[in-house]
Amino acid sequence: MSLNDSSSNAQHQNQNQNQNQPQQQPPSHSDSNNIYASNSPTLDHNDSNTALGTGVQGVSHSHNGSSNDLANSNNSDSNNGNGHAGQVPNTNTNTNTTGNDSQSIHKQPNAPNSVSNNSSSNVNSKPNLSSQNNSSTSITRKVSRHAHKDATTKGKYSLNDFQILRTLGTGSFGRVHLTRSIHNGRFYAMKVLKKERVVNMKQVEHTNDERRMLKLAQHPFIIRMWGTFQDCHNLFMIMDYIEGGELFSLLRKSQRFPTPVAKFYAAETFLAIEYLHNLDIIYRDLKPENILLDKNGHIKLTDFGFAKEVQDVTYTLCGTPDYIAPEVVATKPYNKSVDWWSFGILIFEMLTGYTPFYDPTPMKTYENILNGTITYPDYLPPDILDLLQKLIVKDLTQRLGNLQGGSNDVKNHPWFKEVIWERLLSRDIETPYEPPITSGVGDTSQFDKYPEDKDLDYGISGVEDPYRDMFQEF
Repeated sequence: MSLNDSSSNAQHQNQNQNQNQPQQQPPSHSDSNNIYASNSPTLDHNDSNTALGTGVQGVSHSHNGSSNDLANSNNSDSNNGNGHAGQVPNTNTNTNTTGNDSQSIHKQPNAPNSVSNNSSSNVNSKPNLSSQNNSSTSITRKVSRHAHKDATTKGKYSLNDFQILRTLGTGSFGRVHLTRSIHNGRFYAMKVLKKERVVNMKQVEHTNDERRMLKLAQHPFIIRMWGTFQDCHNLFMIMDYIEGGELFSLLRKSQRFPTPVAKFYAAETFLAIEYLHNLDIIYRDLKPENILLDKNGHIKLTDFGFAKEVQDVTYTLCGTPDYIAPEVVATKPYNKSVDWWSFGILIFEMLTGYTPFYDPTPMKTYENILNGTITYPDYLPPDILDLLQKLIVKDLTQRLGNLQGGSNDVKNHPWFKEVIWERLLSRDIETPYEPPITSGVGDTSQFDKYPEDKDLDYGISGVEDPYRDMFQEF
């Protein structure tokens, strides 16, 4: 999610013109890839058990590298109730940060020990659009029902606790680095955001929301953030380093996934989204670029730059054009239903290799979304068609996941009948693909190389910092 990278929108795009003959899409929906973590303490067990009852065969795809163009941008998610229904939004890239605050970080086996305080951050870039009013909110922010769950690791780490090794991705607000803890020797992703750029792009609220959501999320299929800190010029977020690269890169190499493979990734993604919704968190940027693969091939949802705790409805225009729900495009109030629309688009893209509403011009993409007409390929079987038609539907009274049965309606759909959800959640299922990486050595073969900035202004103190109070949670 990167709010500034105009190239990001151009990348989720070589696909629509021939929907019966899926075209290979450009390197990414946005111009950056996700960099998240992969030394998470929750990833170390039951990696290669049998896939009994999942309907997923051990299909292996060769996956060389994933482009990691991190454009970080935290879009402001201020609820602007001023939108005009039916008005087509402006596009922007966004910044993605991911991570989860562990509740007792010092007790976690993979947590980076610290001498000082603070943690680092990951920067992701994706082509997203977002309304650019970050600080002003026309709707009163409600008190979070998780306000008592402050597992904050603010100030626990500092820059001195990590050795910066190389850049994993760059974006409008900063970059993501591969780092190594000088205490436990483990590798972590450090996302660094330039405060001045975040403020100038009106992304203060989205940046703070991203940290807040990652602090709350503790799930096997969601990136873990260990902590945050700041200096006079930058915000730092420390997350697990996920070596396997993006699902997007694997999909581009495969062009489209066999049904069992798509079902496996869809099921793990479902569990992550269901978990977030149970916390009243809307994710709002589901796409293959925001799904990382760990060393064993399980997913990690990352890039929480658009995630927000919403107890009823919100109005913010944000997301990635191809994946945005029609109610968001029309600037109508919306809720968690937008994630189920995006979930349907994700499944469609995994099975076909393209998104259903794509057009080279983003404005036309939005018109296609509002029109809602989809041409489904002949090779999709009836059960998949039924699921997609119940997810990618404009009428909210018919959209699966938004009905009385909630997420159970999605989970219990016939397409998922082979999935043993309990085993999947415990990662007790063989993955269809294992990234060709060497674990535990900081393998970066799945990420592109970027020129290093030799003039990093990290760790500067003792100078005026006009923005510190805007990021008090860091």
